[in-house]
Amino acid sequence: MTSSTLPNPSSRSCLAVVLAAGEGTRMKSDKPKVLHEIANRSMVGHVLAAVMAAGATQVAVVVGPDRDDVAKEARKIVPDAEIFVQKDRLGTGHAVLSARDALARQPDDIIIVYADTPLVSIETLAQLRAPLAKGAAVVSLGFEARDPTGYGRLLLSGDQLLDIREHKDASEAERAITLCNGGLMALRGDAALAILDKIDNKNAKNEYYLTDAVAIARSLGHGAVAVTVAEEEVHGVNDRAQLAQAERMIQGRLRQVAMISGVTLVAPETVFFSYDTKLGRDVIVEPHVVFGPGVVVEDHAIIHSFSHLEGAHISGNAGIGPFARLRPGASVGPKAKVGNFVEIKNTQLGAGAKVGHLTYLGDASVGTDVNIGAGTITCNYDGFGKYRTEIGEGAFIGSNSSLVAPVQIGKGAFVGSGSVITESVPEDALSLGRGRQVIKENWARIFRVKSQAAKLK
Repeated sequence: MTSSTLPNPSSRSCLAVVLAAGEGTRMKSDKPKVLHEIANRSMVGHVLAAVMAAGATQVAVVVGPDRDDVAKEARKIVPDAEIFVQKDRLGTGHAVLSARDALARQPDDIIIVYADTPLVSIETLAQLRAPLAKGAAVVSLGFEARDPTGYGRLLLSGDQLLDIREHKDASEAERAITLCNGGLMALRGDAALAILDKIDNKNAKNEYYLTDAVAIARSLGHGAVAVTVAEEEVHGVNDRAQLAQAERMIQGRLRQVAMISGVTLVAPETVFFSYDTKLGRDVIVEPHVVFGPGVVVEDHAIIHSFSHLEGAHISGNAGIGPFARLRPGASVGPKAKVGNFVEIKNTQLGAGAKVGHLTYLGDASVGTDVNIGAGTITCNYDGFGKYRTEIGEGAFIGSNSSLVAPVQIGKGAFVGSGSVITESVPEDALSLGRGRQVIKENWARIFRVKSQAAKLK
């Protein structure tokens, strides 16, 4: 089913139940599994963003006991998300029923997703919902597995889903099936509780399996179907190796989107994006660039190799790097240049300004067409507070200068090389803040002779 043939879900209410109660002990971490990040967003954050974009009108998040951190993260993405606690780990069916109060409202559609399956797409969630509008009571997500060992198999008859058979319970013929259970499921709201309440724990683990919903739905006279996706989309994360695999896959997606949108990535596999990176047309990104959260790069800018950007805005036709670091609050104006080994934090750089080499600008405002010489620093912190430096348009800051904030450098002013500036400089003035040079003739020769004589004693 293509996106063009999907029923429009906008007229149907949808509850997304996000299962986020897994402890993830294999992560060997002090924080819960679902708070681990890919592309600088938590796994639960990725899933919540996807369900909202897919049209969820209500969100229920099922967490484990004493997991206020997971609840807080969920509400950061969906402020009105309802939080339900699964006190005992009794299986996926039991986890879903922990959100009984939300299920009882009988929304048109219910989608059940897992917070440790962060790569599911908006389009796939729409596909999962679509058969509900056509009368199905249960829709399961399946995938063709390269190696189906260990996965539950989807048993089909034509386009109807008959059952989900766990690997250990499957016959030899059923084990030959490569269409496997991807875990995600959709339920028609008016049938959901009747189906879920019939799930029992008569199995080897004494747990309530959500997969039993398929056979139960059919026993109640309801239809069940499956939709299939690429195996990548249902990639689950249980350990650090699988987390790295998820990172690799999501980076591949982000690079593809960037290039299709008109961005040149010279060596795509070496560039790492954040989930929210925004790049304009004809942007060029050279090898080994890392984008942290909150970066916007406008049209025709170039990001040179080995630069690291976070929380920064780069205007059109600007140049960054190589070996530049832009920290949160950095704003680079049109046609401005930030060169090698330059760090900028909470600083606005005006149009055409140039900061060529070996410089730190923190908590500063730099006007248009300013030239900042090599080795310049703004001394913005005294151990207790941060202070600003303001540099007027057209000013020239000589190399190896220290600007001790708070201080203002006027429009068109010059600061002599090697100066320590502690007082504001008027417009068009020259300021020198350095000791007078002293020359002692023959001092070096006399020093060497004395030192050599002392060494021979």
